[in-house]
Amino acid sequence: MGIREAMPLLARHEGVWDGVYIYYDAAGQKIDEHKSRLLCRVDEDSPNPYHQTNFYTWDDGRTEIRDFPAEYRDGRIWWDNELIVGWAAEVALDDKNRTLMLYWQRTGDPDLYLYEMIQISDDGTYRCRTWHWIRGGRIETRTSIEERLVSRDWRGIEAEMAKSAA
Repeated sequence: MGIREAMPLLARHEGVWDGVYIYYDAAGQKIDEHKSRLLCRVDEDSPNPYHQTNFYTWDDGRTEIRDFPAEYRDGRIWWDNELIVGWAAEVALDDKNRTLMLYWQRTGDPDLYLYEMIQISDDGTYRCRTWHWIRGGRIETRTSIEERLVSRDWRGIEAEMAKSAA
């Protein structure tokens, strides 16, 4: 069974998403904000059938790119790279089929772990994500992310981005 059939909700996230990440400390004070563009690829012919690349931009001109190729097995996608180790799964109890749940740890920081919940709109054009960063059993940071779908054609956007980078 391929990833599209096994994880149809994940497949609904395929495409290019633009959004804003806002970080809050444990007391609820905003500590960071930046724009994002995410390329979420579902490619069953790849050794990494799910592959996400995040492009971040801050108002002060800083940029960052993070790449997250993932394997599929046991009903989940799995990451194990230099930045994170973890998984994502569809929440079977959500009879509306809107919710993905993720768990991951930062590589090299076993005391810090994160749970993320992703909600996608019924029409598949908006999603919101919430991260809870936990250290020693206590909340350290919360991240709130709002995104809108720009295109389902990640291949076309990826090719445009490659041309402009050359």
